[in-house]
Amino acid sequence: MGSECKRILIIDPDVMSVYPLYSDLIRDGFTVETSRNLREAVERIKDIKFCCVIMDVDLPRIKGYDAVSILLAIDPELKIIMTTNKNSIEIETEVRKQDIVYYYIKSFDREELVEAVNDVYKRQQKL
Repeated sequence: MGSECKRILIIDPDVMSVYPLYSDLIRDGFTVETSRNLREAVERIKDIKFCCVIMDVDLPRIKGYDAVSILLAIDPELKIIMTTNKNSIEIETEVRKQDIVYYYIKSFDREELVEAVNDVYKRQQKL
């Protein structure tokens, strides 16, 4: 993938919750795009190579964990981080069945999520 891939796509219907993370990632040198739903995200992923997608569990019309296979069918190398506002055993069980690199509860410190994105980037540099 190489050193150029510092492009992140955040898929989250809650625009206000995305802004602080967006700012943190830009500060760390990433190029960040946002999408409010899966349909928009699929179009972006078909057009642009992203190194990482940060996707909320609660998307319009589909659960994020059900969307993982759709995104990976487009780009099998895509690294996916799943986020949620409210965790439950049922949600976490479904999320952990997916091919994701990290599961983040939004009430936790946002720096933890930023570090997970940086870790994805560092691992890709070693490939």
